[in-house]
Amino acid sequence: MGEDPAAPHRSHAGGGPLPEGRPTSEEGPSSREERRAAVGDLGAALRELVDAAVRTEVPVGELAAVAATARTLAERLRADTRGLHDVAAVDDPDTGERWYSPVYGPGNPVAPPMAAESTPDGRATGRVTLGKPHEGPPGLVHGGVVATLLDHVLARAVRAAGRGGLTATLTVTYRRPVQLGVALLAIAEVGTTEGRRTTASARLVAADDPGTTLAEAEGLFVALRPERAAAVFAPTGRDVAAWTTRS
Repeated sequence: MGEDPAAPHRSHAGGGPLPEGRPTSEEGPSSREERRAAVGDLGAALRELVDAAVRTEVPVGELAAVAATARTLAERLRADTRGLHDVAAVDDPDTGERWYSPVYGPGNPVAPPMAAESTPDGRATGRVTLGKPHEGPPGLVHGGVVATLLDHVLARAVRAAGRGGLTATLTVTYRRPVQLGVALLAIAEVGTTEGRRTTASARLVAADDPGTTLAEAEGLFVALRPERAAAVFAPTGRDVAAWTTRS
């Protein structure tokens, strides 16, 4: 995805506009793959930090010292930031690939992250193991996180089948408690399509017990008309195709 001349510009520490996706490093421009590798490495390190932060019982003084260090590191990253609606240089919005997705994004420290794959017949599978950062009741995965995982594989199945769309309705049925630290599979398949509306269903199971459903979901996805998508995603300054009507 080359540079889009219509894309919003962002400012860097030295002042003035910086084209979307251009690094400020004195080492010069880097490829998208190089940047993705660095983003993924930082994301993994931050996930380790998040896990440590929600499990630690170190003394109060050490908590204060680490907080101060974290704020210093945050200031370093803020030396060059994009706007709230700007698309990251590592993303591909035409295919729906989001490197900072809260579900699977390698660069997002709140993402588990889920490893997902799909096939053109409208099936998708996500693999994930959840720890303390996603805990609800003690020892159990938060129900909202379960819903989020199911929503993602549903959408991925719909997109794999060649249908764009945003979630219109999501109905989740929780069958059994979902334990932390258990390898999970989220399995989805596309259902029926009528005009811009597509249905899909999904199940969440333990990888070592795929016959027992922990939670299941039914979703309805509505593809945006091109003109509506243009209005919805106008703040990004990009032509976003992954959530629109497909021919």
